Amino acid sequence: MTAMRSREYGPDLTPPWKRSAPVPEVPAEPGLVVEEAGTGYCGAVIRCEKTAQGPTVTLEDRFGKRRVFPLEPRGFLLEGNPVTLTLPRPAGSRPASGPARTASGSVAVPGARARVARAGRIYVEGRHDAELVEKVWGDDLRIEGVVVEYLEGIDDLPAIVREFGPSADARLGVLVDHLVPGSKESRIAASVTDPNVLIVGHPFIDIWEAVKPSSVGIAAWPRVPRGQDWKTGVCRALGWPANTGAAWQHILGKVHSFRDLEPTLLGPVEHLIDHVTVGGPVP
Repeated sequence: MTAMRSREYGPDLTPPWKRSAPVPEVPAEPGLVVEEAGTGYCGAVIRCEKTAQGPTVTLEDRFGKRRVFPLEPRGFLLEGNPVTLTLPRPAGSRPASGPARTASGSVAVPGARARVARAGRIYVEGRHDAELVEKVWGDDLRIEGVVVEYLEGIDDLPAIVREFGPSADARLGVLVDHLVPGSKESRIAASVTDPNVLIVGHPFIDIWEAVKPSSVGIAAWPRVPRGQDWKTGVCRALGWPANTGAAWQHILGKVHSFRDLEPTLLGPVEHLIDHVTVGGPVP
């Protein structure tokens, strides 16, 4: 995860992404998180289409909103660097040679050593959340020196934040399950107003749902009646043994990269890493 470069203009008023230096071409694979250079809109690739006006890409932001952009040369930023998105390769074709990538889609840094831990932290709700973030973003987090800790719930989040003592040099990011309007989680999140704290979330009841059903080999995540333990209900509905720990290890074993996760989780996690490592104002 590299620092997002500020979009400053030179004397000729030409933005950096429009200048003539060559930029890499990157296939717009589903789940790839990019920023549209002209508007600053950040989202995960949902699909690409050929139209009469030329190829387009649909991005979905962390709130689930979608926008369509043309696949223009130098039109996007990947980890803060200008790229040209191209139509994804047909299924079964061999990818062109290029830099190795981590499970999160970032460019891998061979031989890189873990950085000394930053003062800032990322908090997630539970152990399963932490294990999923580690599996997909672990390489990036170690290079950036970001430590992820789990809280076992966020009911005491305001007190946890006060105890942490966030500052401009020790920023705090929090990933919250089921962060939707009107939920208990949204009310707790709204009570934290420290400008050095960024709280983002996903709409799923539990982090299990952030794994694509197709990656797990099921048609969809079951609907569990309100009042029942969600994980136990999922195991029962799918005919799995009533062992949620073993069920989670089965699910986690099906996750190999960001492509196995829903875009509505990808954006928030990337946003938290940027918040802790880049600095700058909280949006």
